[in-house]
Amino acid sequence: MRDLRPKELIRRYLLAVGLAISVVIVDLLTKRLASIELVDEPIEIIPGFLSLIYVENPGAAFSLLPGAGPFVGLAAIAVAIGVLWSLRKERPTLEVVAFGLIVGGAIGNLVDRIFRGDGFLDGKVIDWIDLWWIPTFNIADMAITVAVGLLLVQAWLTR
Repeated sequence: MRDLRPKELIRRYLLAVGLAISVVIVDLLTKRLASIELVDEPIEIIPGFLSLIYVENPGAAFSLLPGAGPFVGLAAIAVAIGVLWSLRKERPTLEVVAFGLIVGGAIGNLVDRIFRGDGFLDGKVIDWIDLWWIPTFNIADMAITVAVGLLLVQAWLTR
């Protein structure tokens, strides 16, 4: 991969960072709304399939590794820096979009870890979307999942 010219580089970073900022804003707003509206009573959208419910996740994905918040938070910082650093090389637009979603998702959950705990990166992440067979998740998690799907599509298209 070649290094980008300054104008191309700026365009790529604007796309990725713009998407990341959008994900963080939507994620934080929906988490705030969930913390106000869903704490006392969940909302069942499709009975037995989709509910909106307030859950605090102290660990990694799917509430695995409770207490691993500091490790997960440091990993999120490393991922965000690594992904943004990798954008200095030429990449397909689909990859740039996916990278923006990954950074936004990582930062969205990192904000909870920073501001919702008493110690170093030990805050609990708010999850609020509950599908019957998938552990409860949030917009940041959804952005990362969509990004992985986009990266798989990109890999398939370029094989």
